[in-house]
Amino acid sequence: MAGTLAEFFELDEHDTDVSTEILAGVTTFLTMSYIVVVNPAILSAAISIDSRTTGQTIQMLAVVTIISAATATLVMALYANRPFAQAPGLGLNAFFAFTVVLGLGVPWQTALAAVVVEGVVFIILTAVGAREYIIKLFPEPVKFAVGAGIGLFLAIIGLEAMHVVASDPATFLQFNPVFASDPIAIISVVGLFVTFALYSADVPGSIIIGIALTTIVSYAASALGYSAIDPSVPALDGVFLYTPASLTGQTDVVYSAAGYDITPLVGAFLSGFSNVDALGFSLIVFTFFFVDFFDTAGTLTGVSQIAGFLDEDGNLPEIDKPLMADAVGTTVGGIIGTSTVTTYIESATGVEEGGRTGLTALVVALLFLASLALVPLAAAVPLHASHIALVVIAVLMLRNIVDIRWNDLSHAVPAGLTMFIMPFTYSISYGIAAGIIAYPVVKAAQGEYRDVHAGQWVLAAAFVFYFFVRTSGLLAGAL
Repeated sequence: MAGTLAEFFELDEHDTDVSTEILAGVTTFLTMSYIVVVNPAILSAAISIDSRTTGQTIQMLAVVTIISAATATLVMALYANRPFAQAPGLGLNAFFAFTVVLGLGVPWQTALAAVVVEGVVFIILTAVGAREYIIKLFPEPVKFAVGAGIGLFLAIIGLEAMHVVASDPATFLQFNPVFASDPIAIISVVGLFVTFALYSADVPGSIIIGIALTTIVSYAASALGYSAIDPSVPALDGVFLYTPASLTGQTDVVYSAAGYDITPLVGAFLSGFSNVDALGFSLIVFTFFFVDFFDTAGTLTGVSQIAGFLDEDGNLPEIDKPLMADAVGTTVGGIIGTSTVTTYIESATGVEEGGRTGLTALVVALLFLASLALVPLAAAVPLHASHIALVVIAVLMLRNIVDIRWNDLSHAVPAGLTMFIMPFTYSISYGIAAGIIAYPVVKAAQGEYRDVHAGQWVLAAAFVFYFFVRTSGLLAGAL
């Protein structure tokens, strides 16, 4: 069996083995398993099925989340042979629920129709090589800065979940003002340094061990009566609020047989095409398309840089295959009832554990399918424990900045903007946009406009138009 897997996934050619790939897959799954609970929680605010209770709707959405993630990741494993995992994307699901459905009043069936159309367009563009061509137009400094930018982005996400940082009305971000009194913060930081120590000592599975130890300590602290504090929610007298359940995972998620019947969601997108405004629908598709395209491109480039997959020009060979997995996942997801599927930056955790082939992705996909029966177990890992991995990977991804030519402003400016904008706007695509817009401008200012490809000017103009659509109210006015 091991020999067959090694031959099919070309493990020897990628200098890896079955046990390493399995460990990498488990690591990636543990790091991103929160999506099984988080995606249904977000989408249930917008998707309501008359014959179902809210709890049953959440259960149905969890099932389609798992199926779409498993389908896309299986395509990644068996067709692309890359160690990248996929699932409905955070940010895209919030845009789906809160902006399109709740904010603009678009029926959720129509929003699903837009997701399906986006996926079909992606399949066509990927098949003819258009997506690969556009990604190759990314300026070199942007490609080399994406990894570090994603690292900073991961750090913000991880430190927030670990309660190390908190929001602040004046500075937007601050150190947790009640750190010494917050069990989540203390347990997380201890777990983080234990994980760093294990990783530095070359202990196999160090990230999984760190997550497991932090989880065990969290449950023990909860059993002893310790309660977490939410550092972002002070009471009127300035005392921060306690949230007793947040020390552990969401083990109270119980799934009934009715929740597994997803027939009201499957194919619901078809009714979304009726009585739809063409302009408004096109703008929704455009927005989904734009964000997903560049989020996926950035994630693939950043994670591939860690794995050593990029060539000397910063391109990922045969990138059309993982892009096709993303396109198929988005299409299937929209058909069965969830928002856009994309490649997850958490894939970097598995890559750091040595994952180099589709066997890593296959393990992730199988674990997602297994979680259909064990959803409460998949959700049992506390968010702060799983997100320790993100901070570890964030530190390691910063080493990618050595490939940037900092003494050349036409490289330093786009690269710097790409890196800074990602965490500060909470968006990979915005960071890429900043770098792509800056590159031709700086090049032209240096008198090197002949070095700028015409397509790079077109990309920059497209991003300017995208920002106009997102921020001018044009989308709302068209609906």
